[in-house]
Amino acid sequence: MSAILVKIFATALTLSQVLADPDTVRTSFDPARDQEQVSQILKDGCAHMRRAFDIEDINLDDLIATAMDDPQAIAGEMKVLQGLSFNDLHASYRQFCKNEKVDPSPVDLAEVISTYNAAVAGLPDAGKLKNLKLPGVSVILDGDGKRFAEVYEPDHRRVWVSLSEIPKSVQQAFVSAEDKRFYQHKGVDERGVIRAFVGNLANPGRPAGGSTITQQVAKNLLVGDDVTYDRKMREMIVASRIERVLSKAEILEIYLNSIYLGRSSWGIEMAARSYFGKSARALSVSEGALLAGLAKGPNYYNPDMKPDRAQERMAYVLSRMQDDGFLKADQVQQAVAALPSRVSFERIKRTSGFYFVDHVSRDARTLADIENLSAGGYTVRTTLNPALQRATEAALQEGLARYELSIGRQRYQGAEANLAGAIRSLEGVPDTAPAWRRALGAVRLPLYDVQWPAAVVVEKGKDRKTGANVLRVGLADGRILSLNAWEAARRDLKLHDVVRVQVIEQKGKGAVRADLRTPPAVQGGAVVLENKTGRILAMAGGFSYPLSQLNRTTQAQRQPGSAFKPLTYLAALSKGLQPNTLIWDAPVTLPPVGGDATARGDSWSPKNFDGGRSGIITLRRALENSKNLVTARLLDGGIESSPEQSLKRVCELALEAQLYLECTPHYPFVLGAQPVRMIDLAAFYAAVANEGAMPVPHVIESVEENGRNVYSRKANSLVRLGSADPASFFQLKTMLQGVLERGTARSLKALAPYAAGKTGTSDDENDAWFVGFTNDVTIAVWVGHDNADGKRRTLGRGQTGGKVAAPIFQSILQAAWDHHAPKTPLSPPSPQAAKQLIALPIDLNTGDRLTDGQGRGFTEYFRLSWFGRLSETQFRLVPQSEVYAFRHPDPWSDGEANGGPEYPEEGPYAQGPGWLDSLRQNLPSRRQAEPERGFRWWWEDEAPRRPRRVDPDYFWRNGQVY
Repeated sequence: MSAILVKIFATALTLSQVLADPDTVRTSFDPARDQEQVSQILKDGCAHMRRAFDIEDINLDDLIATAMDDPQAIAGEMKVLQGLSFNDLHASYRQFCKNEKVDPSPVDLAEVISTYNAAVAGLPDAGKLKNLKLPGVSVILDGDGKRFAEVYEPDHRRVWVSLSEIPKSVQQAFVSAEDKRFYQHKGVDERGVIRAFVGNLANPGRPAGGSTITQQVAKNLLVGDDVTYDRKMREMIVASRIERVLSKAEILEIYLNSIYLGRSSWGIEMAARSYFGKSARALSVSEGALLAGLAKGPNYYNPDMKPDRAQERMAYVLSRMQDDGFLKADQVQQAVAALPSRVSFERIKRTSGFYFVDHVSRDARTLADIENLSAGGYTVRTTLNPALQRATEAALQEGLARYELSIGRQRYQGAEANLAGAIRSLEGVPDTAPAWRRALGAVRLPLYDVQWPAAVVVEKGKDRKTGANVLRVGLADGRILSLNAWEAARRDLKLHDVVRVQVIEQKGKGAVRADLRTPPAVQGGAVVLENKTGRILAMAGGFSYPLSQLNRTTQAQRQPGSAFKPLTYLAALSKGLQPNTLIWDAPVTLPPVGGDATARGDSWSPKNFDGGRSGIITLRRALENSKNLVTARLLDGGIESSPEQSLKRVCELALEAQLYLECTPHYPFVLGAQPVRMIDLAAFYAAVANEGAMPVPHVIESVEENGRNVYSRKANSLVRLGSADPASFFQLKTMLQGVLERGTARSLKALAPYAAGKTGTSDDENDAWFVGFTNDVTIAVWVGHDNADGKRRTLGRGQTGGKVAAPIFQSILQAAWDHHAPKTPLSPPSPQAAKQLIALPIDLNTGDRLTDGQGRGFTEYFRLSWFGRLSETQFRLVPQSEVYAFRHPDPWSDGEANGGPEYPEEGPYAQGPGWLDSLRQNLPSRRQAEPERGFRWWWEDEAPRRPRRVDPDYFWRNGQVY
């Protein structure tokens, strides 16, 4: 018995059961014992089908006789019948439909039963469709309430509507077009199968399946759409079961909400909006008929591409509605006159904000208890600024590429696409635009969120006159530019390759050129946060979402390096130190945490980034130039009396600022050794801008479901960091402003009146940061390698936050001024902070206060005591006598702004004496025993005694001084 005959009779066994007695369908038979029962089922099924042929006025015997006269005339055209023995099929017909004795029987029932059992094993549960609501589309709105994105699962761009919202004319249009006996059959319509079979014999080029609406629901939602006999068998049984658990209205509602109708639209509601710009409830008779006609083939009957074919199909649907008694002749005449007008179709094409939308989905799960936005029906109002989002992504992508170009790490790994084939196919189509331009406009590139323009190589070779190498690319706007690329890329580029370029507009009369850009190996992230509200205005979680879905602004933790130092300085300022307080920038060794003096391995001796030291320095200048040694020395009496207590205090601040869930006190922590999330660090810097009021970063303002509010964010979202008062925060803000004016980010000096911030670079340049703020926004930028494979790839010697991350910050800041809030100078202290501060001129280098006539100094803000008195702390950490003795004439170094020298393990600058140590000649360390002379050195816990002049002739001297 041929394989195809086995499958046909297994299908016939299925059809016989669902037609004769759908309530008792068996899905398993014994190949040996049940052959007689299966034979009778086939005979009953054939008798049922013969009656259906008679009802349809088709003579089955004549049809078979015609096929037997010339089997090849039918089988030759129908691929599904190729290889079938018509003699065996005719003999089988006589055996099961004519009840004739056929010996030997052409049908091996044991083989048929085995095939049937295997095909229908493990059928899905039809009860799953009860009260089913299919996934749909949720709409993401930007901060202005405009549609920014849609979220939906593949093949589920729909808006679910109940059957009561769909006009009767639209319901009837689909029933008349797809399943005229929908309300009479029980899942499978034998007469529909007959019509499809006869129609396929007459027109084998475009086969019809004869499936009912119920069968289509079973196929689309439960059994799949494989083009196999097995699927057809499963579909028929499941369809018969669906009819037992669902009403006709429920089946039709599922069908009308699940069917694909073109224009990226699933379901009648989305199709109505896509084609006609209206809801399904407002569809006219002709509009409903047009959509019903598309069910058979949305592409084949596409009204945009094939209007004649679509109108013919619509007329067919209307005529069927008339045959079914739903429309009168004059109604059909009016509706069929012309295709209904449609709205223009704009393909959904979004090129930015993928990390942001992904974060919206996660936040919806946490805040609104929405497991998946793609369940459909939600409208989410977000905080997004679309223009700033695009600019942020562009700035990050360009900054990462420029970093690799600057150090020679750029690589060309091939084009995103090659349009040679598309261009050849378009060259024969007449059009005013060149073929390469049309092909470029139609291509969908893999890196769809990269903001560099796409360009196609239109010329490569040598100039015939000069012999020079020529490489030109064409842009989407029609311009053809010379391509600037490195040698390896020029060698590998091929004609009609699609690449990314940065268009360089030359100053003056210089020619415009295109510079090649390629996806970098380095990664990065950037986030823009509104200070007063915590609204996340823009978020770039990596170079490109298609390349990596890891959102580095919220899902990754990296060492912040010196970008963490402001917490230590804030702790010192809140304890009363002033920005002009003097401190040693000199080597220091701090004892082990826990007081175990014997555990020398746990002692800490940090170094500055550049390996140098600057002597005595003010806190302001130390922070501006990112001095590691000063940050360490602040732990030793600058915050609390002991390093351990100071460390605990900084930990408390970090926990209060929600930078960490837990904080383990260890010394490198204050230099940014403990990883932190970018979004959390941005929130802390926003608190500095707000004088201690920290916003809660968020992307969702509200969520609605079908017009019902399910989540709204509370208006007040600021959290006061009470461990430091507004005066301390304002002092820190002015010090961070100096980082741009004079410090490690002085490349941004032009921004200093309007912005403040801090660079950060972790050990071995693994991470480069810049976090800065204006009155309105805080911007955090990180650059580094993911290092997910366990290998620590550094950015390279000298690639610091000030060099790598700061330029990206600058570009984003300019975009924030253009698209969000205008440029304004940083605000003076708030009234609350102003009550505790006084502005006085000082000498910026020494920290000395200036009096009238001493020239114009730097304006410093000093804290006042509760009694309104100036708290002098300039010499609290370094006695005035030492200041005068050891003041360095030019103590300022570039610090982190430039790559410092290598740190040798041996030699005079490893742990050896610097110029300060040479003068002091082996002064005892802090924790050595006190000298026998009975006095304490200045760095001991007890405050140093003020040096006094001694008069040897003073009468009451007796060793006293005055």
